[in-house]
Amino acid sequence: MGLRKVNAVVVGAGAGGGIVAKELAQAGLSVVLLERGKWYTAFDCRKDDLRNQRNSTLGNAFGPDDERDPRVVVDPSGWERIVRGSDGEYQNNAACVGGGTLSYGAMAWRYMERDFRMRSAYGAVAGSTLEDWPISYGDLEPFYEKAEWEIGVSGDESGNPFKSPRRKPLPMPPLAPTREHLILKPAALRLGLHPFDIPMLRNSVPYGGRQPCMRCRWCVGFACEVDAKCGTHNTVIPKALATRNCELRTGAMTKGILTDERGRVTGVAYFDSDDRLQEQPADLVVVSGGAIESARLLLNSRSRLHPNGLGNRYDLVGRNLQGHTYAGANGLFGEVVYDDIGPGASIAICDYNHGNPDLVGGGLLANEFIRLPYQFVGHAPNNVPRWGKAHKDFMRHAYRRSIAIRGPAQEMPVFDSRVQADPVVKDYWGIPVARLSGGRHPHSIEVGNFLAAKAEAWLQEAGATYTWKSLPGPGLSAGQHQAGTCRMGKDPQTSVVDPYCRVHEHDNLFVVDASVHVTNGGFNPVLTIMAIAYHASAGLLRGWKGGGAQ
Repeated sequence: MGLRKVNAVVVGAGAGGGIVAKELAQAGLSVVLLERGKWYTAFDCRKDDLRNQRNSTLGNAFGPDDERDPRVVVDPSGWERIVRGSDGEYQNNAACVGGGTLSYGAMAWRYMERDFRMRSAYGAVAGSTLEDWPISYGDLEPFYEKAEWEIGVSGDESGNPFKSPRRKPLPMPPLAPTREHLILKPAALRLGLHPFDIPMLRNSVPYGGRQPCMRCRWCVGFACEVDAKCGTHNTVIPKALATRNCELRTGAMTKGILTDERGRVTGVAYFDSDDRLQEQPADLVVVSGGAIESARLLLNSRSRLHPNGLGNRYDLVGRNLQGHTYAGANGLFGEVVYDDIGPGASIAICDYNHGNPDLVGGGLLANEFIRLPYQFVGHAPNNVPRWGKAHKDFMRHAYRRSIAIRGPAQEMPVFDSRVQADPVVKDYWGIPVARLSGGRHPHSIEVGNFLAAKAEAWLQEAGATYTWKSLPGPGLSAGQHQAGTCRMGKDPQTSVVDPYCRVHEHDNLFVVDASVHVTNGGFNPVLTIMAIAYHASAGLLRGWKGGGAQ
């Protein structure tokens, strides 16, 4: 006997999918939420420097399984190699209930008004597919607000004159400043900059029935024992399940989206936790697997009427893959500046997001999250040996006397930076794996170099006795901030989904995650993913007519 038909199948229980499942379930629709990973807790994954979301030397603490789901990476020379999830070139995002929101750093940024109209603001950029979004900041503002209040955000942006307009303040005050914050703030003010407390998806006070942050060093890359880090796993997904209209199935690897003889979407095929192939019929399908996996799923959903995959009539699915070109600087101080108070990151500036001479866009700058000792090795300057006595001496002296400042440069999207379904390599279930190719636009590197110089100047003003930059390279950019592969737009010939995330060729197929981002801003993208999920859900429900999307 087949599975009972439901109104909606949502593929992926991360930042986007968790919200869509909750919004549809609360509206009375029957929902199946499929997640390929597990529902982890903080106690499933010990606090190990070598095994967390940011460093996977010993494997991914939050998935995917290293052996079951490889990828193929193609470098600019055409050389191909198979990579596993513990390899940095895999461009991993967590595969679990909550997705990256289980273990992220939790910066909660709204994009700026100009971030939605980059082509209008700066003009065409040679070699880039830079375009405006089909929606504005004003369209998303109510949904940014809903995300901040329903998921939970702390912080204080009153010192940021560059912020976009908002109707309500953040629901929680900022965490108390760290020693780094107190050192960096007066230095920024002396430079004429505008420092403020970073908005965070993190409880600073009791909120949503959960405790406040306990300020431990193991934050970014790890799950939180006291549930103070606000993600979809501990906010909207429990609400979706509480309606009894939503069923969560973990260990569910989606093989493809099903269509009938007319090409209409009818559900999904997936392998359940016992590796049995199942078909889940549904009135509509929402894909929320992240920019790489969502594109892979659409491309692998081939049929007679869609030989190149769904939504891919114009060869756009998987194109314009982008992440963030991270750049910054490190400073060594004469005194101890480390106070062992997490999460570490607490102070930021937005003075360089826009308006930089001869540059398109820019990015925020903020002090980094606590660098655990193994991670700090990667922050050492090039003149420090990577082993031996000199290496150990540097680590002992510098670890507690250094501050790092970083920023995510807004990238110029590139048509040939892309995801494809590999024609040869298959995963454990026999599904073609993601094939990644392309690289950064040269101007993205210029912007990153600019931000690194500004970060170094800030550290020097703060009293650093020795500074060194962290500069970007030309390689493919995706990682935890992956975006762009199912671009949003009004024209089906230049975009994959419409302004409400509906795939142009299918009235009952949606993509709701950072895949739809036209550009990725100079900010961590998760709050924008959440706002778009609320926005898309509202549009979907307005079009829902008792048994189908119209």
